[in-house]
Amino acid sequence: MKSMTGYGGAKSAGGAYKLSVEVKSVNNRYLDASVRLPRSFLFAEDAVKSVVQELISRGNMDGFINFEAEAGEDVAVSANVPLAASYKAAVDKIGDTLGIRTEVTAYELCRLQDVLTLEKKDIDKEEALKALLSTAQFALSDFDAMREREGRKMFDDISSRLVTIETRVSFIEERAPQTVAEYRERLTKKMLEILDGAQVDETRILTEAAIYADHIATDEETVRLRSHISQMRGLIASKGPVGRKLDFLVQELNRETNTIGSKCNDTEVTRAVLDMKSEIEKIREQVQNIE
Repeated sequence: MKSMTGYGGAKSAGGAYKLSVEVKSVNNRYLDASVRLPRSFLFAEDAVKSVVQELISRGNMDGFINFEAEAGEDVAVSANVPLAASYKAAVDKIGDTLGIRTEVTAYELCRLQDVLTLEKKDIDKEEALKALLSTAQFALSDFDAMREREGRKMFDDISSRLVTIETRVSFIEERAPQTVAEYRERLTKKMLEILDGAQVDETRILTEAAIYADHIATDEETVRLRSHISQMRGLIASKGPVGRKLDFLVQELNRETNTIGSKCNDTEVTRAVLDMKSEIEKIREQVQNIE
């Protein structure tokens, strides 16, 4: 189980391309991957996204890739020698015509327009892609390790809350017969007060108690709650994306708990239901961050 929130980074170690890759993500219902590449590496966008999609199935992920070329390595300087020769010939001609001594240096000729030109070197796309994907894999491994660490923390938190919910379910199951007995006792006492000492119809009391017991029966809900808790434990212990399934189970836990709350007519059971709803809400908040 992994969190959808994470961060990772890596830098290329040596080689012709000095690259740095950063990856970060937050929770999202679906996968939304955005990769920002330098203009010279735009050709690699699809390849990088494919690597990301192999690792991440859900979340809002941003990738930042920077490329720093060593000074002068990304440009080529070319000299237009024929143009320089034309400049020198023109200067010599002016000097001869005007009777002026001319001593033009190569440096002075290089400063004239268009004698020297700078051109961006074309990068080796195959080698650049190899370096980029290698660096991206390191960054994604770092990113994934953080997501796993967060996932372990969420596993511990959800596990402890499931234990609390299960304890409250056990209490409700144990409390149900006692609730009926207390209702029967109250009903008998009330009937005695109304009849003012006359004989109470025990059959009528038993019938009313049976109707009440059926009305407040929560056996089906507690059985389903235990089933959902068991499924949730299995999911958080499994590998792969489980966030959507957990979200569904949280809704089911909440639904069954609400049903028990609507049926109960007992202060102790109500308190247990409120405790369960509080724990379920905290689990729901955690599940929103699970991939």
